[in-house]
Amino acid sequence: MEEKIKISLLYQLYGKMLTEKQQEIIEDYYNNDLSLSEIAENNDITRQAVRDIIKKSEKKLNSYEKTLGLMQKSIEQKNKIEEIIKMLSNIKKEEIKDIEKELKKLLNLYF
Repeated sequence: MEEKIKISLLYQLYGKMLTEKQQEIIEDYYNNDLSLSEIAENNDITRQAVRDIIKKSEKKLNSYEKTLGLMQKSIEQKNKIEEIIKMLSNIKKEEIKDIEKELKKLLNLYF
C-alpha cells in the first residue's frame, strides 16, 4: 500500500489520539495536499518543524496500529466480505431458489 494512503487511513482511525497541532498539520499535508513550505507559512513555523511534526505523527500512528491493529482488521474484514460475494456469485440459480424457499418457510414459522 502506498505510504501516503496508509498514513491517511491510519489518521482516519487514530487521528483523534494526536495533539491538535499534529492533527492540523497531518490534515494539511495528507488530506489538503499542502507542501511543507505552505504549512510552515500558515502556522508561522519553520519547514523543518513541520517535517518533524509529520514524522513524529507518522511514528505515533504506526505505533497505534501496531498495538491495536484496527486497519489490519478492517482489511481482513474487507477481504472476507469480497470472498463471500465471490462465493455467492458462484451459487447456481436453482440453489438460490432452494435457499429462498427454506428462508420463506422459516419466516412463516416465526411471523
